[in-house]
Formats: sequence, structure tokens, C-alpha cells
Amino acid sequence: MKTRIQELRKAKKLSQEELAAAVGVTRQTITSLETGKYTASLVLAARIARYFGMSIEEVFLIDDDFSLTDSLGKNNKKSK
Repeated sequence: MKTRIQELRKAKKLSQEELAAAVGVTRQTITSLETGKYTASLVLAARIARYFGMSIEEVFLIDDDFSLTDSLGKNNKKSK
């Protein structure tokens, strides 16, 4: 999942450490979110979005081809 966290953080001239402290996570978590190696929980996504005064959808960009069944490791084939 892509995010705008790095862009938003840099616009506010915040370090990763400062943002991490503000939302209650480690700097490594912010790094992982920015590089796409980690997907935020709903609670963390809400905290980050609230910090920037935005909606979750404005900060976290979900691909058009994303589906819940794909994320759960199931296939999309319909039962016959």
C-alpha cells in the first residue's frame, strides 16, 4: 500500500522521530510505512491521518485492484 506520509511529514518539516513520537510508534515503524514494507493498522492509520488533519483515504492510497479476498490470501474465483 502506498502512502503520502513522507510527503506530508516533509511538508511539515518533521523528522521521522518526531512523527513517530506524535503518533505513538517507533521511528522504524514510520520508515517501514514510508517505504511500503509495513501496512498500518486501522488505529495507527487513523492516528496518522488525524495528526495531519486528513482522512485515512487522503494519506493511505489503496490500489484500484485491491480486494479484501486477495488480502486474506483467498482467490477471487466464484464457486460454481
